[in-house]
Amino acid sequence: MTILEVVNVSRDVTWLPWAVQYFFLVGLSVAGFLLSLPGLAFGARSQRGFGRNALIGALACGLVAPVALLADLHQPGRFWRFYTNPNLGSWMAWGAFFIPCYVGGLLAYAWAALRGDLAAAGQGDDLVSRLRRLIAAGGAPAPRLTKILAGWTVVFGLLILLYTGMETMVVRARPLWNTPILPLQFAATAFTGAAGLTLLIARLRGDTTHAGDAVAARAMTAALLATIALGLAWFALGIFGLSDIHARALASVAGHRAWQVTAVWAAAATALPLLLLWLRPPGWAWLVGLLGLHAAWMFRWTVFIGGQTVPKTGAGLYVYQLPLGHDGLLGIGGSLGLWLFVFVLITTLLPDPVASRVRPALAPAE
Repeated sequence: MTILEVVNVSRDVTWLPWAVQYFFLVGLSVAGFLLSLPGLAFGARSQRGFGRNALIGALACGLVAPVALLADLHQPGRFWRFYTNPNLGSWMAWGAFFIPCYVGGLLAYAWAALRGDLAAAGQGDDLVSRLRRLIAAGGAPAPRLTKILAGWTVVFGLLILLYTGMETMVVRARPLWNTPILPLQFAATAFTGAAGLTLLIARLRGDTTHAGDAVAARAMTAALLATIALGLAWFALGIFGLSDIHARALASVAGHRAWQVTAVWAAAATALPLLLLWLRPPGWAWLVGLLGLHAAWMFRWTVFIGGQTVPKTGAGLYVYQLPLGHDGLLGIGGSLGLWLFVFVLITTLLPDPVASRVRPALAPAE
């Protein structure tokens, strides 16, 4: 009798929850910035309040996302290697150039778009008012400058969406990642989360309007429908054998109860907010906002952490347990705490929402 023993070595995940946080936050930032454009860059008065809240979310997420990325590198000095020894054949290396261009453009665009509001609110003698006047630098409307800076930031924002999807998609060793649908799914879920975050920020600031809620609802509905369509396309390519890579990806998770539960979870995460957006029960915006953020985060967690539990060779799944330390739960909590600090700082400097809604009627036409 011949006994053949097969040993499967369990490996730790390489991309830690810090990577999930980075992809989650930077996606929310770019999508929130793009949602702000009609109201702040292109003069849609009815969307100005919505655009302001979307921009606040974009700023808070955009400033915290690079911190999560540096933490995922484990040693901040490694970041400089992208500049001193650039590998221009790597999407990750290109991302090191896209990130500062995007964040710098976002800050400049926010300054140009909101400087009038800051100047109008900085009429007092207290410290916050003086800071507002200093940041506003006069506060004269600059619609052309706002559009120019918006154009710069759009270019690098779209490049951020492209590179974050491509640096995952190019990993051929993981069929779950190696699909051209993945960058589109990242973008669709980013808009879902950004619309949800804008709904929550409007309520936290007391800046809710029917027009703003309607814009957020339309944006989230479109993003959720796009997410569902992309998910069905991915499944159809695998189940009908139309694409070998999708068929192998589906086969790698088929039969595993954990992934069956994940599939049901993903379906519920898209169907439930769609139902609430259709019914609009009392208090719908709070729940829809949280569900939108959950959908964006859950997708990235499933792709990165769940995807790494599928062995490249061998059978079964690796076991992953979320650590309690800085590489796990503490790191996730720390990212949330830093985001809250940045959010409080930004909203402290910005004027009262009621005053901001009054100002555009008094200001020169933009």
